Amino acid sequence: MNNNWPQLDYLGWRDTCSALHLYSQIVGKYRLAHTPWLNHSWNATFYVTPWGLTSSLIPDGPGIEIQFDFQNHEVRGTSGDGRAANFALGPSTVAAFHANFLQLVSDLGGTPTFSGQPNEMPFPVPFIEDHRDRPYDRDAVQRFHHALLAVDRVFKEFRSSFLGKSSPAHLFWGGFDMAVTRFSGRRAPLHPGGIPTLPDHLTHEAYDREVSSAGFWPGGGGIDFPAFYAYAYPEPKGFRGALVRPESAYWNESLSEFILPYDAVQSAPDPGAVLMKFLVSTYEATADLGGWDRELLDCMPGRRGQARPHNAGQPDPVSPPTTERVEREDSASKGRYIMVIDGAEAEMTYSRAGEGMIIIDHTEVPTVLRGRKIGERLVRQAVEDARREGITIVPLCPFAKAQIGRHPEWQDVLAQS
Repeated sequence: MNNNWPQLDYLGWRDTCSALHLYSQIVGKYRLAHTPWLNHSWNATFYVTPWGLTSSLIPDGPGIEIQFDFQNHEVRGTSGDGRAANFALGPSTVAAFHANFLQLVSDLGGTPTFSGQPNEMPFPVPFIEDHRDRPYDRDAVQRFHHALLAVDRVFKEFRSSFLGKSSPAHLFWGGFDMAVTRFSGRRAPLHPGGIPTLPDHLTHEAYDREVSSAGFWPGGGGIDFPAFYAYAYPEPKGFRGALVRPESAYWNESLSEFILPYDAVQSAPDPGAVLMKFLVSTYEATADLGGWDRELLDCMPGRRGQARPHNAGQPDPVSPPTTERVEREDSASKGRYIMVIDGAEAEMTYSRAGEGMIIIDHTEVPTVLRGRKIGERLVRQAVEDARREGITIVPLCPFAKAQIGRHPEWQDVLAQS
């Protein structure tokens, strides 16, 4: 068993988790109130550190940073003029935590003003009125922190294979979930809103661009176990029926998201690889079914200490980016186009529909070949062959359909409906 992925028993520490969630909202709302708005509420989030969670620098007073220290179990604040303050994390009430935090910000030279109402939870009680005794399970908090460290590492590796707009790996205190989000670059339809105790105008802004998002919950929010999730907005047609990996992942109808139980990752011989399969396959389902420009957005995963090979524009936009040839394997009923580069094979498969038509049904480009327009080369070759042979193409494959859609000069080979 990989000790870097600890066991998490949500039901066993649910009350502590709930308390920690509310404490994070208090600190998060302070950051939100004193930081210029950044798209999709990114100005309000926390980031994982070796100690726990940090707000990063908040432009209040001399400049203030707040940390949840899960090693020493305290809330610690530092300021730009050298001041420091802290108070212990332990059994308490939300009202007491709130009072301690106001004093800490004041001691650091800040202005402790922010909203006093919880968000994204049923039956919210104002912080200053919440006098319910809350437990604090130190061991469970440390296990949660170790899980965040492991998840953060995989999320950051996943983020490195995307050239488009992407969020940091960060923790939203509203839902108390870690998330990493990719964007297609296109506007999205207005989100319907309706999230409990979250103003609709915040939801509208958060989802005004097409997204593929994945994250991690310690539990709660409709599930009583820790889990990874993935969703798309807007949800492309066929998304919930997409084949995602690993086999333990499934579509949750009530949440409208794919779910992968944390236990299925934690118990695997290589937990990081299992989680990566989930992240990649759910993104690919979003991008392929949604017609994202993956040749423009995707790239090879980042390597330590090594710059990514450039993918700058070429003087001749139709010249191939590689010298390797596209090979074709053909039979009476089906065939495929392939390119093998440095031992990695990219393919595009098709089926024949009579003598005058082929149906492109699948395109697969390995991660190491992303960003080199390999998929575009495969589609271009099929178009050129179709012209030469006098046949038409039906692009059922979302990637091939998107490529032909972006090249009007290729559309003469499309089968007429």
